[in-house]
Amino acid sequence: MSSNRVGQTAADIRREIAALQEAKADIDNRISALQTQLSSCVSNDGTNGTNCRTSPEPSSGGQLSADMIYRYSRQLILPSFGVEAQANLLKSSVLVIGAGGLGSPALLYLSACGVGRLGIVDHDVVELNNLHRQIIHTEKFIGRSKVESAAASCRAINSTVQIVEHKEAFRTSNALEIMREYDIVVDATDNVPSRYMINDCCVVLGKPLISGAALGLEGQLTVYNYNGGPCYRCLFPTPPPSTVCQRCADSGVLGVVPGVIGCLQALEAIKVAGVVGEPLSGRMLLFDALSARLRVVKIRGRSSKCEACGENSTLTEEQFCNFDYESFTQSPLSTSPLKLHLLPADARITSNEYNERNLKGEPHILLDVRPAHHYKITSLPKSLNIPLESLEGRLSEIATAFEREEESNTTATGEASRVPSLFVICRRGNDSQRAVELLHKKGFPFAMDIIGGLESWSQDVDPKFPIY
Repeated sequence: MSSNRVGQTAADIRREIAALQEAKADIDNRISALQTQLSSCVSNDGTNGTNCRTSPEPSSGGQLSADMIYRYSRQLILPSFGVEAQANLLKSSVLVIGAGGLGSPALLYLSACGVGRLGIVDHDVVELNNLHRQIIHTEKFIGRSKVESAAASCRAINSTVQIVEHKEAFRTSNALEIMREYDIVVDATDNVPSRYMINDCCVVLGKPLISGAALGLEGQLTVYNYNGGPCYRCLFPTPPPSTVCQRCADSGVLGVVPGVIGCLQALEAIKVAGVVGEPLSGRMLLFDALSARLRVVKIRGRSSKCEACGENSTLTEEQFCNFDYESFTQSPLSTSPLKLHLLPADARITSNEYNERNLKGEPHILLDVRPAHHYKITSLPKSLNIPLESLEGRLSEIATAFEREEESNTTATGEASRVPSLFVICRRGNDSQRAVELLHKKGFPFAMDIIGGLESWSQDVDPKFPIY
């Protein structure tokens, strides 16, 4: 081992690894850019030279260059696709909003199959817990822009496609400006306000929308605002209650499921761009991963009363820009986990405060209200697991736990101790607040919530405690 490595701490090594990974990523990006430039450089005698142009010239006999014919040959020999569909695809432009679980396979296949211009919109960064489903990203891009990472992968697979990076959140303030430059839109987001916003923007600008969703072990897909078909608001004029709106970060998702839906989104975009096949306008594809079942159902047609695309709709660009989608859906556009504030300050303690009381040996019950399968992932020692959904019917178990704690404390000291405390914890501090509200009503007025749940415990008390 060299002398400059002696005495390095784990933190020093991690920092050096991160710096080297960032430098490597920069080099990879530069190589990709040069490859794109090189692909347009040819000499008059057919060898690599310095005479560069923006795109290869078509071969004398058709619409595609020799390189294009070779690259896309397996698509070109399909009777139902052929040269005309490939030429249409090469002239098309597609905007993919979201470079996550849905956007990853959609972007890879759209770039590989030869979309002329591909836009990527996302403001988030790559995280380790993304990689099981967001297969366009790699470990070397952890902590860096998803758009940057996705663009590098797309350029690596097809240097002839023009990739446009939009490293920003898609909002009413920039949506029209971004979307106006593309022919087709792929919605690869995972929240309700974004779905309404993207739909309305597509209606205003007259863009077909490839909409997909995946959660848990199920997915769905359809094409909105295309060939007289319905838009998203035609089917869902009223947003669902915020209590039933779930995201992958909260409810989980098997990595392959958004992969399947994302691939199918790319397929629908290619069908619309190439003007081939029968896009899913007026129909919806439903995917059940456990039963390996794909089925297509007919959906409601365009509504004459739709506030976005109906006969009497007054939706304009100005109205779109001033519409508050978060208030309309009662749900945040932010991808950050929801943080509730249901309890007064005196009914809550921090994870550090709980840790101090625990270290002092104060008698207490720690109630974990996460679902049982979450509890199996990780938990704090000596905690009692009663999921929130079954809490009201299992209050007797808490009373029994109190009796045992009192007996244990009395036996150890030889005299009666004070009444044990009751602390409630969950994953992020939301369900624990709901549990404390219920406990206060059911005869446990001293129950207290641990702010921020197990995530707070990992951040503030024990960095080695696993988070998920």
